[in-house]
Amino acid sequence: MQTPALIYKIAPAALWAEAERQGAFSGAPVDRQDGFIHFSTAAQAPETAARHFAGQQGLVLAAVDAAALGPALKWEPSRGGALFPHLYGPLPLSAVRWTAPLPIGADGAHAFPEAMA
Repeated sequence: MQTPALIYKIAPAALWAEAERQGAFSGAPVDRQDGFIHFSTAAQAPETAARHFAGQQGLVLAAVDAAALGPALKWEPSRGGALFPHLYGPLPLSAVRWTAPLPIGADGAHAFPEAMA
């Protein structure tokens, strides 16, 4: 599998603001419960949003440099056996390349930024 340069984290804006104050993102409650921070590839992110964040406003999408995470980033099977990026440890904000709001579009689905294409 060729790993993408960027992986994506969807998070509530309030949690992301706290991470910015602390200089690292320690994960959402589900991440802490599972023992790793869940990420998605660009292709996986829309389904992740639909399954786990349906109808939620006030979200942030963070694009993260996968290589900057080093060996703490593992690719593990999840939905339907697809490999998903999981980070075992906090996300240093120095690895974040950009963030953008993740609003809900007119169709009811989250509207991902063009920068993801």
